[in-house]
Amino acid sequence: MIHIEHVTWTYPHAETPSLRNLDLHVRSGEFVVLCGASGSGKSTALRLMNGLIPHFHDEGSLVGTVTVDGIATPGAELDEIGLGTGTVLQHPRRQFFTETAREEIAFAMENFGFPPPEIHTRVDDLISQIAVHVPVEQPLQRLSGGQQQQVAIAAATAHRPRILLLDEPSSSLSADAVERLTATLAQVKAEGVTIVVAEHRLRYLQGLADRIIVMRDGAMSTQWSAGTFRSLPDDVLAREGLRGDIRTAELPSLPATGGSVAQPSPGDQIRSAALELEGIRCRLGGRVVLDIERVSIAAGEVTALRGANGAGKSTLARIITGLQRSAGTVRLDGKALSRQARQRVSAIVMQDVQRQLFTDRVDAEIGLAGAGAGQVDESETVLRALDLDHLATRHPLSLSGGQQQRLVVATVRVSNRRIVIFDEPSSGVDRRHLRSISDQIRRIAASGAVVVLISHDEDLLHLAADRQLTLAPHQAS
Repeated sequence: MIHIEHVTWTYPHAETPSLRNLDLHVRSGEFVVLCGASGSGKSTALRLMNGLIPHFHDEGSLVGTVTVDGIATPGAELDEIGLGTGTVLQHPRRQFFTETAREEIAFAMENFGFPPPEIHTRVDDLISQIAVHVPVEQPLQRLSGGQQQQVAIAAATAHRPRILLLDEPSSSLSADAVERLTATLAQVKAEGVTIVVAEHRLRYLQGLADRIIVMRDGAMSTQWSAGTFRSLPDDVLAREGLRGDIRTAELPSLPATGGSVAQPSPGDQIRSAALELEGIRCRLGGRVVLDIERVSIAAGEVTALRGANGAGKSTLARIITGLQRSAGTVRLDGKALSRQARQRVSAIVMQDVQRQLFTDRVDAEIGLAGAGAGQVDESETVLRALDLDHLATRHPLSLSGGQQQRLVVATVRVSNRRIVIFDEPSSGVDRRHLRSISDQIRRIAASGAVVVLISHDEDLLHLAADRQLTLAPHQAS
């Protein structure tokens, strides 16, 4: 079904190959998981399979042969490859071409010339499946990252491809959404579809995967059968730098009230609270998406913001940092701040960090952030702590997703802002770098900042968080 033979691939302007003499074969109907450290070549291997390499990155250097479902991809047309494959990117907003879920799900079938009655039937079926958890009437850009992911999966499978490729599909999903993803993948596998998933979070796939392949430095390093993988102790996974058994974070809850608070508790407010929110109410698309009557957040510790996809976590982050209009008052150290004032004292690591990269070199990126805060001398230390110092001269957009994630964490670390928000900072991050990111989050809090960590990643919350505020989708009264 998929044959990658002796492939070496170098991205345009890169000094070293991202894939080195890679040999990878996937049988028809097989479910294969690619894992390994950030930058090991997992996403690049997927781009070989869906034809983006070399058709999109046409200035790179490709040696070797790639055959997908009988098609030699370097010489084929991209739409010919796309008819047999479906792809779900780590950040699905990058693959959307339309404004609504219904239009997006229909998009590929329309391009491939499917009969309109078949398109309508298939779209209606998929919309009915996701509408329970996704407000499909809302524009795609207003959906949460996890909700966008669910639309992207529906769109990728709508034309019934024979091969499904997924890059970190669980990275923005809540626990219940991961369960739904698992069920969806089980259904697709039962239909005989060949599935390849690049992932760091492995345990949810152990009942689905036929083979697990560990990549290192652009080549296959180790592979396990499903049975062997299920019996592997955590220390073996740790030696490979892979995520193991999930450690649930048991955290005390913040006293908070409001329609969006999952477990309202008026309780005693935190005595050392630096950030206070009162009467926060936000409407998007004519409906209330966030309603918080009161909550106080301390400086010097890490507050986890939890809740299902679509509960309003990212919206609250944008309100705190002044990026989103809302009713209500935000006070810092007892002083009410306008949106503009909050923007000046805040920093945020977004889910899609590519939108936060502005320069042409890694060291210039962190230098830009540090210069404005008088932290230039600390930049090299932070790059080294996040294992980015050897990439200092690389263009930020040439890095892997996990490396880009760590770079933006580094820029926030040296920015010396009073309020710092991390929105899913561990997507695309392996076991080793998870610890380095949690260490930087702890250091920012220790400097006296107000730190809010939005995450579904229990491993990260276990390492980095002190308290939690759990949101639920607001129910209109």
